[in-house]
Amino acid sequence: MKSKHILLFFISLWLGAFHLYAQNETAQDSVPKRTEKYGIRVGADLSKLARTALEDGYTGFEVMGDLRFSKRFFAAVEIGNETRDWDRDNITATAKGSYVKVGVDYNAYKNWLGMDNAIFAGLRYGFASFSQELTSYGIYTTDPTFPTEIVTTSQDFSGLTASWAEFIFGVKTEIFNNLYLSINLQLKRNISETKPDNFDNLIIPGFNRTYDSSRFGVGYGYGISYLIPIIKR
Repeated sequence: MKSKHILLFFISLWLGAFHLYAQNETAQDSVPKRTEKYGIRVGADLSKLARTALEDGYTGFEVMGDLRFSKRFFAAVEIGNETRDWDRDNITATAKGSYVKVGVDYNAYKNWLGMDNAIFAGLRYGFASFSQELTSYGIYTTDPTFPTEIVTTSQDFSGLTASWAEFIFGVKTEIFNNLYLSINLQLKRNISETKPDNFDNLIIPGFNRTYDSSRFGVGYGYGISYLIPIIKR
């Protein structure tokens, strides 16, 4: 009888241990696991396409991409081309050229489970190669008796370059699986530029318009992009 009690004791102990192990495995399996996608995201700036369609005197496009290389950091690049007319201050001119911006973004948003959105800030180095055509200009005069004389002799200035630093702040939202909409604001600071003789750079592609009293510029973007997943962690 004593041996039977001992045997029942060990069987109960074994069954209890097995039951606790099964409960632990079930609990672990019931906890959802967070997976994060790493890959290349490519897209286009919709604001420039909209301006091309709706704004007279503007033609432009920009392709953009980023590559996630850590939990919160992304390498980023934008490449574009712009042609823009200037018609103010008794001056008509056209600036056209290409630009590239490279830098890094930091995602400050901690996603909920199943989400892949971003509230990001970043830095860029921008470089543009462009030309300007001065179509007409008015000769300055302080005599109100005679109207301003307009000179319509066209002048071309080519081989111009400019570089700038750019701080960018924006939001990316995943609207469908791997498809994102984004909006961003840009604050730029001119680093260097080559200026035409007896003229100035009115517009720098990628930088936007310039100001005599400041080396700063502003911009914005509204884009759509698609993530090509490479790995999931």
